[in-house]
Amino acid sequence: MQLKLSASKFPISTILLIAPFFLWGTAMVAMKGVIPHTTPFFMAGVRLVPAGVLILIAATLSGRPQPSSWQAWLWIALFGLVDGTLFQGFLAEGLVRTSAGLGSVMIDSQPLAVALLSLWLFQERIGLWGWLGLGLGVTGISLIGLPDELIYGVLGTGAEVRLGNWQDLFASGEWLMLLAALSMAVGTVLIRFVTKYVDPVTATGWHMILGGLPLWGVSWVVESQQWENLVGAEWLALGYATLFGSAIAYGLFFYFASSGSLTSLSSLTFLTPVFALLFGHLLLSEVLSSLQWMGVFLTLVSIYLINQRDNLAGQNKQPILEETSATLKPLVTPLTVKLIESKSENLPEIYKKNMK
Repeated sequence: MQLKLSASKFPISTILLIAPFFLWGTAMVAMKGVIPHTTPFFMAGVRLVPAGVLILIAATLSGRPQPSSWQAWLWIALFGLVDGTLFQGFLAEGLVRTSAGLGSVMIDSQPLAVALLSLWLFQERIGLWGWLGLGLGVTGISLIGLPDELIYGVLGTGAEVRLGNWQDLFASGEWLMLLAALSMAVGTVLIRFVTKYVDPVTATGWHMILGGLPLWGVSWVVESQQWENLVGAEWLALGYATLFGSAIAYGLFFYFASSGSLTSLSSLTFLTPVFALLFGHLLLSEVLSSLQWMGVFLTLVSIYLINQRDNLAGQNKQPILEETSATLKPLVTPLTVKLIESKSENLPEIYKKNMK
């Protein structure tokens, strides 16, 4: 199962699939510009709780059912803890110590973890080309994320590898970003279990609220002057990260993650640092080295290999974009693009019960 991004027959589906990663990358830049004037846990809560409320309002207006069993609430609570509290907490704290592009790159190492978990739990086929793509993706983000001196030293090009390089890396935010990546990977896999009991869009809204409230609690206890220094432009940046970088991006991502290939979908996460690096350069004057540009190139190659792995192996499987377009039919009006209606056999159990 693959993602065929070039399928011109389904332009809306292509846009919807790529949109979360563009929005996450640009939201990373917006958050990095705000963080000097606020606090990380407060910002993380702002990104989650209002976005969750917006998603629940949209779900209610579109007639999506609310959780109705204790199993549903337990799965949502676990989902909220892992993908809400832990992911956004590690992300916000790590972003204080990294650049927007670098932080995004470290987070987006999570496709490898998703691939391993999907292989173990759902027996998703990865194959030679898929593993090669994942390897190139990890190599690419390593070239972008690790200090140039460290890379040149490991390659034996004459640069000295000092103990301080390793100490600086360990003391920086990269490790927090890797923990954020692992949290997001587990959250991506959890959505498959969550949607056995509740609609994926509704679950996304509730998990953001339940995951964001503890972050505000921590902020209340350990942080101060969370909003006093914010000006109008910074509130707009937070609003962008909340509405577009959370409500829309997470709603789309977890909707697609509830069905189809998690490995293929997650590999598109490698696009996020490309967007983050580009806008970090344009808006925050962050500069990339030649090694980092090489890393960007390798991440793009890796996405192609992962999403075309079956075609490259000579297996004529239906691309995931065509498959989801057949079962997830976008409805376009002059004012709205609705998220996608599934065939009855692909609906969550709670929908099947309501249809009887």
